[in-house]
Amino acid sequence: MAVADELEGLLVQKGLIERLGNQVQQARSSVGGQASALVMQAMGLLGVPYRYGGNTVESGLDCSGLVRLVFEQSVGKILPRRAADQAAATVAIDSKDLKPGDLVFFNTMRRAFSHVGIYVGDGKFVHAPSTGGRVRVEDMRTKYWSTRFNGARRVPLSSGDAAVDRVQDLVRQQP
Repeated sequence: MAVADELEGLLVQKGLIERLGNQVQQARSSVGGQASALVMQAMGLLGVPYRYGGNTVESGLDCSGLVRLVFEQSVGKILPRRAADQAAATVAIDSKDLKPGDLVFFNTMRRAFSHVGIYVGDGKFVHAPSTGGRVRVEDMRTKYWSTRFNGARRVPLSSGDAAVDRVQDLVRQQP
């Protein structure tokens, strides 16, 4: 069974497929294989509790831990641990060019790139919000998110790209 099919099954189990069905279908139809697996992986983590510094489903996830886990498990890319480092290791894109699987960054702590999520299409993104919250989908066009938007980035998925080398350098520097 394909990864996307397994994750769709998980969404059905969690009772989320009815609520998010259109987003899942839109993501599947608008992206290629790698990005589709990435978005499905992120959607499969809906409901996981937030935990500051969290790296695993079992212990909980913070925003950058969620992004790092999804990219590693779905497309085999290891990103830096912190949101600001993830921004530095990726390629800036115009928000009008956002595609499912791209990263969206926000200033939520009075500093640039302090929060990150994964764009899933239709102006929505998956993220791990804050203490007491759970991984969820939100609309980045709401006033809260739109006023804090820092920009969009794309993770280079092909090797031999200078941006890939930047990602790998930053990962090697992580403690």
